[in-house]
Amino acid sequence: MANDASTVFDLVILGGGSGGYAAALRGAQLGLDVALIEKNKLGGTCLHNGCIPTKALLHAGEIADQARESEQFGVKATFEGIDIAGVHKYKDEVVSGLYKGLQGLVASRKVTYIEGEGRLSSPTSVDVDGRRVQGRHVLLATGSVPRSLPGLDIDGERIISSDHALKLNRVPESAIVLGGGVIGVEFASAWKSFGTDVTVIEGLKHLVPVEDENSSKLLERAFRKRGIKFNLGTFFEKAEYTQDGVRVTLADGKTFEAEVLLVAIGRGPVSQGLGYEEQGVAMDRGFVLVDEYMRTNVETISAVGDLVPTLQLAHVGFAEGILVAERLAGLQTVPVDYDGVPRVTYCHPEVASVGITEAKAKEIYGADKVVALKYNLAGNGKSKILKTAGEIKLVQVKDGAVVGVHMVGDRMGEQVGEAQLIYNWEALPAEVAQLIHAHPTQNEALGEAHLALAGKPLHSHD
Repeated sequence: MANDASTVFDLVILGGGSGGYAAALRGAQLGLDVALIEKNKLGGTCLHNGCIPTKALLHAGEIADQARESEQFGVKATFEGIDIAGVHKYKDEVVSGLYKGLQGLVASRKVTYIEGEGRLSSPTSVDVDGRRVQGRHVLLATGSVPRSLPGLDIDGERIISSDHALKLNRVPESAIVLGGGVIGVEFASAWKSFGTDVTVIEGLKHLVPVEDENSSKLLERAFRKRGIKFNLGTFFEKAEYTQDGVRVTLADGKTFEAEVLLVAIGRGPVSQGLGYEEQGVAMDRGFVLVDEYMRTNVETISAVGDLVPTLQLAHVGFAEGILVAERLAGLQTVPVDYDGVPRVTYCHPEVASVGITEAKAKEIYGADKVVALKYNLAGNGKSKILKTAGEIKLVQVKDGAVVGVHMVGDRMGEQVGEAQLIYNWEALPAEVAQLIHAHPTQNEALGEAHLALAGKPLHSHD
């Protein structure tokens, strides 16, 4: 392996997760000589401990719900329970297949893959297990890990992180989920489908608090209907062991008890002890600071993904990694528009959005310059067939473009692609209304919403 001090790569990447491997693949494609360093498994959090395995659990939960509820579709089926070993086997097969494919892809692009724990040793080098890997440029992409709170010790048994939850060898009878963001509500949804009694604790006033308030309220209504309990607007105080599980006390003195406590308050950057500060890289609370082109304050160092204070999404990591590779290869690059990134929470029902919320639009443009329209999925034939409820909400600058699309309902994540085009191409409602959407599809609901916003509603009231 050509990784001694006499070899100088065009690009040395520390971290083989979404941002790191995307930069490696694109860089190699553009003719750069790339070294990719990873201490665990290629693919990082998303592939092994995040996006992919959690969605497999959620799909298994969806199958369980369909078995329980099959009679409403005239199908007689018997739900006999969850075989958690079988669920893990299915989940691990999905991950394994993608992992092997990614390994083959990296090898085929002739990326020099170095397995080991790396540390930034100079502005142009990374040390890996006693060897120095030199590069004309270094990309930091060391990702994130689950966060906790002071005094809240994750033991992996009763008080667990999302990493532990993905490998839990049983379906807990009861669970408290601390955090009502994406990770928290996805696990709450999956566990409820598996038969767990779930309570979500969120210190802010709504579940998925970064979404449009209407989406949050729709999700809360759906969770109540499913029997998922939640407590909003009061912060966590402490957790202590009981004889059989965990007791959580909130700041107002209210207590909750369950078999397990899942700490899902977000993820923090992996940056400590990796030599970043010693090499003069500017940081804030563990995050590496970058400009819009992902450049740090050190000329030869860039950073991407969960390590930088942008949206912690795998597809954002992909985009940032590609941007860095193309910039280093001399191509003209455009900064990522983070408002234009599609966001999906894969609970039941799904929450999907792109663009800005109604509140943010009013803040930017003024309340009198913002128009919002809601289209209820009750008027959509395919949603009726699927027996899913929800809404599509459009936020428009008056007489101008649609600046926000917010959707709640099963399979809404599959509709966010068109929503992304509508936002990013600054489409007018009348322009989208001219497009013919297939009938019956859930995608048609986006078209109907724009027809209504353009002043010519079809399957909806004025």
